[in-house]
Amino acid sequence: MHDGAPVPDPVAELVTRPHRLVEDVVALLIGSLALSFGLMLLKDVGGVSGGIAGIAFLVNYSTGWSFGLVFFLINLPFYALAIIRMGWPFTIKTFTVVALISVLTSFHAANITIEHMTPFYACALGGMFMGLAFLALFRHGASAGGLGIFVFYLQDRFGLSAGVVQLCFDAVIVLCALFVADVPTVLASVLGVVVLNVILAMNHRPGRYRA
Repeated sequence: MHDGAPVPDPVAELVTRPHRLVEDVVALLIGSLALSFGLMLLKDVGGVSGGIAGIAFLVNYSTGWSFGLVFFLINLPFYALAIIRMGWPFTIKTFTVVALISVLTSFHAANITIEHMTPFYACALGGMFMGLAFLALFRHGASAGGLGIFVFYLQDRFGLSAGVVQLCFDAVIVLCALFVADVPTVLASVLGVVVLNVILAMNHRPGRYRA
């Protein structure tokens, strides 16, 4: 109370006030830009990430098929789970993000030329961009598709930490990178995955944010 009137609680307002449409649009665009930029950094040094993006990297390195196309196609089966468990708004947002990432990863590569970047620096920086991007997407009811949908569902349904669950999946995927990349690059990729998931584990906990 202050002078007989209740004092507004800005934290409570932040938690309970839903995002406006324009806020969702801007957040999904920024998240997609940041995430695709992080993926471009990894691809530039032959690194990998976790999740469906990691699987798309493995396919791209093994076959030469377009990363963006593989990433988009592998995500398709997961939308059924998204519709059933997470609803249409989440599914539509996630489909939009996946489509944007599929296009923007190649767009970045066509407009940016990096003459030299060590794998450890590229993967750590890429992991940071991707972690921050996931925070933006999760806060606005979206994911980057694939395992992100599954992880988001597990957190929503069982209260499991998104960062911890994602880290378990990512560890297996990154280990598979030993078949297509040298050991130093795989170790650099592990660093990127750790950076990404530490950001998620520290900043995206069940019940902390609802808006």
